Amino acid sequence: MESFAPLAERIVEALLESRPELASSAGDHRFDDRLPDFSPDGRTADQAMLTDAANALSEIDPDALEVEERVDHALLSARVDRELFELTEIRSYEWDPLRHNPGPLLHAIVARPYAPADVRLTQLAGRLSAVPDMLAIARGTLRDMPRIHAETAVGQFTGTAALIRDEVPALLAQAPELHGRVEPAATAAIAALEEFVAWLRTGLAADAGPGRDPRLGRRRWEARLWHTLDTELGAPQILERAWANLERVTEQIREAAVELVGGPANDETVRRALDLLAAEHPDDATIVDLASITLDEATDFVRAHDLVTLVDDPCVIQEMPEFARGVAVAYCDAPGPLETADVPTFYCIAPTPASWPAQRVESFYREYNDHMIRNLTVHEAMPGHFLQLAHARRYAGGTRVRALAESGPFIEGWAVYAEEVMTGLGFGGLPVRLQQLKMQLRMTINALLDQLVHCEDLPEAEAMALMTGRGFQEEGEAAGKWRRALLTSTQLSTYFVGYTEVAEIAAARPDGVSVRDWHDAMLAHDCPPPRHLRALLGL
Repeated sequence: MESFAPLAERIVEALLESRPELASSAGDHRFDDRLPDFSPDGRTADQAMLTDAANALSEIDPDALEVEERVDHALLSARVDRELFELTEIRSYEWDPLRHNPGPLLHAIVARPYAPADVRLTQLAGRLSAVPDMLAIARGTLRDMPRIHAETAVGQFTGTAALIRDEVPALLAQAPELHGRVEPAATAAIAALEEFVAWLRTGLAADAGPGRDPRLGRRRWEARLWHTLDTELGAPQILERAWANLERVTEQIREAAVELVGGPANDETVRRALDLLAAEHPDDATIVDLASITLDEATDFVRAHDLVTLVDDPCVIQEMPEFARGVAVAYCDAPGPLETADVPTFYCIAPTPASWPAQRVESFYREYNDHMIRNLTVHEAMPGHFLQLAHARRYAGGTRVRALAESGPFIEGWAVYAEEVMTGLGFGGLPVRLQQLKMQLRMTINALLDQLVHCEDLPEAEAMALMTGRGFQEEGEAAGKWRRALLTSTQLSTYFVGYTEVAEIAAARPDGVSVRDWHDAMLAHDCPPPRHLRALLGL
């Protein structure tokens, strides 16, 4: 029987080769000239590879392995099982057009200088050449799409065409000898994207109904939750914990509001306090600059309080690319753990769409006011995602398993925990503390929404009332989160579940170990699910 390390490397290699999106995000650029293959033959081959991998891993006795390999075995088995589940049970390639968007894979080549321009352009030409076939397969595969997914796809695919049209020429100027190869592929890709958008619009116009129900239903949602979270908590426990946390944080935000503006400890006082803070906000022209300032503030604060070891990796703050908008307001796009080039992390923030009326823009920036941007920067950058993922890239294991098995609950859990630590020590004072508590409410309601929408058919009106009432959210923010709850499933649960588990690990800091040393230890194993991190830390 094959020993674990060579088997793991063989399976990792098969996963990287069959999933160019996974390879690119992990920082392995050998397959950067390819796009995912959702053709019937491609899916058949993929299922056979995954089945073989699952069978081979099942023959390994994890109890005979050392703790590091035992965790890697569990992580790789979980990754393979999850891929098989998604391929055979969820089958989102059949109904979610967003799965077929080549934008992120094209942007990954254009945006990061991981190799000289001529190398990247050669790879880009390969991907651009594959776009027409990929979208032809998508049109032949997609059936009965949820309306909300099709509408979002129109915006994102239009953004992908704009990415090629607007950003490829600047890269091409660095290696003009490749113009004859890249330009025809880019022209064909833009035409294919425009044809696909027209096809989506025709379908939307022909059917005024909602299309396929985007809700997964309890059986499939709970199964997907298990694969997403890799936790011992079940759906009922998560729901119970979330309602309890909602009550706990509501009391805390009422007390903080009284401290800021006075009055009784009730929701009306909270609204007065939040209204006062909401009046101080950026706009489309200043939000990126404000995020840059707050990153410097947060870095100085982490250093002054010796919270965790800092890194000198670059972090670039920029507007979110158009092809990525429509799901989240901000994200952190870090180099993958296999990346060898010296390239930056991108902290991206979405400005308001040009089509929004002034009232909706004002509502958005009341939500993302100056104090909320400080808290958002803690989450996305310092000491949240940017710093945590920089630590993760410094992990060197016996195999490449951790690079392919990074846990969303750990990543999001650390970022939410970081918000709590920073405001607990006074970062941004009472105004940021109020925003952090509001984000705690939002994170908790995210988990409730995720389950109630997909399993209990929660109506939109009740969801909006929960967010704007118990969560004190602006109408525009709540409307966007309702869309996200329909566009995604189980991802909205990662924040709350990850936070509760990461906070429990942080609270288990051994006597005599400093806060910084314990935080460094928590971040020293890449991004394993919290239950495996406990084993790695000897808890």
